[in-house]
Amino acid sequence: MTDGEPGPSPATILVVDDNETNRYVLTTWLRRAGHTVLPAATGTEGIALLGTAPELLPDLAIVDVRLPDMSGFEVSERLKGDPLTAALPIIQISAAAVGPEDHAEGLRRGADAYLDQPVDPGELLATVTATLRHARARQRAERLTRRLIALNRATLDVCGAVGFHSFATAATGGAATVLGGPASAVFLSPGAQAVHSMTDAPHAPVRVRPAHPGLLDQLTAYGLHQDTGVAVVHVPHDQWRTLLPDDHLDGEVTLAMSRTKRGRPPVCLAVPARTLRGPDDGQLLQQLANGSALALEALRTFDEEHALGLALQRSFLPKELPVVPGVELAFRYLPASEHAEIGGDFYEAVRTRHGLLLAIGDVVGHSVTAATVMGEVRHALRAYAVEGHPPHRVLERLETLLRQSQPGITVTLCLVLVAPDRRRLHIANAGHIPPLVTDPVTGTRFHTPHGPLLGLGLPHPEPAVLDVVPGTRLLMVTDGLVEVRAAHLDTTLAELREAVAAGPRDLEEMCDLLLARFGRHKDDDIALLTALFT
Repeated sequence: MTDGEPGPSPATILVVDDNETNRYVLTTWLRRAGHTVLPAATGTEGIALLGTAPELLPDLAIVDVRLPDMSGFEVSERLKGDPLTAALPIIQISAAAVGPEDHAEGLRRGADAYLDQPVDPGELLATVTATLRHARARQRAERLTRRLIALNRATLDVCGAVGFHSFATAATGGAATVLGGPASAVFLSPGAQAVHSMTDAPHAPVRVRPAHPGLLDQLTAYGLHQDTGVAVVHVPHDQWRTLLPDDHLDGEVTLAMSRTKRGRPPVCLAVPARTLRGPDDGQLLQQLANGSALALEALRTFDEEHALGLALQRSFLPKELPVVPGVELAFRYLPASEHAEIGGDFYEAVRTRHGLLLAIGDVVGHSVTAATVMGEVRHALRAYAVEGHPPHRVLERLETLLRQSQPGITVTLCLVLVAPDRRRLHIANAGHIPPLVTDPVTGTRFHTPHGPLLGLGLPHPEPAVLDVVPGTRLLMVTDGLVEVRAAHLDTTLAELREAVAAGPRDLEEMCDLLLARFGRHKDDDIALLTALFT
């Protein structure tokens, strides 16, 4: 069946009539009008001619009411009750069942129209035309609805893509699903490499590969050029194969190109022109191309800002730790995944006249602002520590600094001052994950006393004093290491304590073990600082 205009465009029509003369007359009239006819003498024979797939179905069925094996009413009911043939329009025709009650029963049991015999050929063909026009309009509306739903889903997928490979999969697979055929996409990767992705059918795997330099310029030369907006053009098959020899699109290609900002690379989506069965489909492809370009621009902007934020974040962190006799130190810093926002985790180790001050903290929130506040807090912390302030005084001064310069920002921070003789720790914890202490006498335990977060304007208690013996180890981490969405924090802290208790004595090996076990696939930065007192 073709979409066609609402006129008598050719159709394939099933005619079921046990009377050979009637069947011949109906078939002759229909074939003279340009239709293809599938004749059948019984209801069983007619149902058997319907095929097994939507594309194999006739466009219309004309069914006699009186058949030798079943009534035309029963044929209609069986066709309307089968999902494959439920939308098939049916015209019932009869020379015997011609009363109003017969018409009513026929229409009630599945017929779309009902004609009495003998029937005028003009009336028959007009009824066929009207029934086809209505059925085709309904089918167009249903197909457009399905494609609009697919477009909405595809748009959500491209907007939700968290990387350039997943974007390629969403955009290419979305075009294939919306238009019901193979599809291709061409866009620019973060490394300024033209990328060509393709799929052979809806829901089929998407293949992504590099494309030759200048391909996007060649494609946009067909209509978009250097402009912004969307352009949809048709590219002859031989020209398309010249541009993309390994592409699998057959026949003439419809190409939709979109650019959201002048000077930025466009997104190109391509499908076989045959999959666009009306002007509405061209609009759908145009909308998907525009949505893909907007999503890719947002993804590219985030990637650029993320790289800038990481560089800024790393510039605030110490490049190395001080060397202090009798204290071994090791640290790790692992940024969140490349798709997560920048965090405010930090660590510090600074020598003061009162001993070695170890610090680990986290600015609450994820953004470039969090990273810049982290840098401000860390530099201020170093300055206050070098001035000789004890841990709780450092916290008080940081509290004042935050209230004045960053109101509304909160920070968790744990400070550990190691006395010069390395036998006493002064621990001041402002709402941070408690430090984990391991010694040869009492084993592994969390030092749980703590005060409020920084930035709340609350007083901070004096440090807790903890005596240590040779061989004691100290572990300080940020919550990115131990927080798991599906688990309670107490559970993962207990698992951390057990891993440290059973882990290696060597600090570097311990850091590697903890990151391997707890640090994979996290959405938050991870900072880890550990010390061994000999």
